[in-house]
Amino acid sequence: MSKIPRIGLLGRILIAIVLGIGAGHIMPLFLVRLLVTFNSVFSEFLSFTIPLIIFALVASAISDVGRKAGRMLLLTTGIAYGSTIFAGYLAYFTGISVFPRLLEANSTESLRATAEGVAPYFTIQMPAVFGVMTALILAFILGLGMAHLDSRGLKSGIDELKEIISRLIGGVIIPLLPIYIFGIFSSMAYTGEVASTIEVFIRIIGVIFLLHIILLLLQFGIAGIICKRNPLSMLRNMMPAYFTALGTCSSAATIPVTLKQTQLNGVSSEVAGFTVPLCATIHLSGSTLKIVSCALALMIARGIPQDLGLFTEFILMLGVTMIAAPGVPGGAIMAALAIIQSILGFDAEQQALMISLYITMDNFGTACNVTGDGAIAQVVDQLNKREISPA
Repeated sequence: MSKIPRIGLLGRILIAIVLGIGAGHIMPLFLVRLLVTFNSVFSEFLSFTIPLIIFALVASAISDVGRKAGRMLLLTTGIAYGSTIFAGYLAYFTGISVFPRLLEANSTESLRATAEGVAPYFTIQMPAVFGVMTALILAFILGLGMAHLDSRGLKSGIDELKEIISRLIGGVIIPLLPIYIFGIFSSMAYTGEVASTIEVFIRIIGVIFLLHIILLLLQFGIAGIICKRNPLSMLRNMMPAYFTALGTCSSAATIPVTLKQTQLNGVSSEVAGFTVPLCATIHLSGSTLKIVSCALALMIARGIPQDLGLFTEFILMLGVTMIAAPGVPGGAIMAALAIIQSILGFDAEQQALMISLYITMDNFGTACNVTGDGAIAQVVDQLNKREISPA
């Protein structure tokens, strides 16, 4: 007897959205309130765990990166961070120009309202141990300190905390996430909001897909100029890595293919062996582009101010927070929830919409990330050759 294939997170989220939309039109009020009650408790629990996620995963990631001393580390990290920040601003300026016209008032009017008419039976307050910014600063201090002092005892403790948090996410939060999404879409269907929400989703997804293509063309265009090579040829060679990431939805699982295709583009084995695994951890330009685009679109749809200063803070912090993303089973959006909540002020329903939107295109973001790693490796290799070449 053949085994029933396991449904991935994306499949479960899509099923939850479809079932939620259907069930919300026929469910009695007491069931809707029951789901809203679950969502209230789950969102409180999520808010409680977010600072712990940031602290454990970022501290561990920084200590690991910090152990790799040298000029190539600084060069790769600087380029990767710059690429991530560029992707964020590309998403912001494109969204500011496109989304207001794309998301007309008549298609988003009902999206501005929340399901406040459906109240939970009860709520449970779960105050966080510390704030998001405290968690991030503490993670940086301890992460850099562990790397500098080679503190094995503290490092072992942080790694064990990371394992506990990772298992909490993988064993509790991720399995409950489809129920959370089901509850959100059920309540929206019950209150008549769901049609405009789905329409907004489709338009946003189309724009993000085009932005991914533009970002890759720009990344390899810059790499082609610096390396004096055909950017389209280099990008074509990276397509096996792109489609592998599209299927696996994992930067780490795609590293062997990314490494092979990067070397096929002429990057030395030493540079490729260093930059590709490192960039799989710190370079998430595709994910950043998606998060900024989704957040901006939802803010425009709900009539929330989206000034450049606010998004500059958000993008700069997002570029740092993303280094925790490869350690989170749910992807970059789980690591980003902290600053989405603290900087942009998203409530529980808006966070759920962000999760739904992001995971719908999770594979494409990962594919964009790993393909862009090949462009960074190309630039680092070229700059490294210039540095060691005789005068």
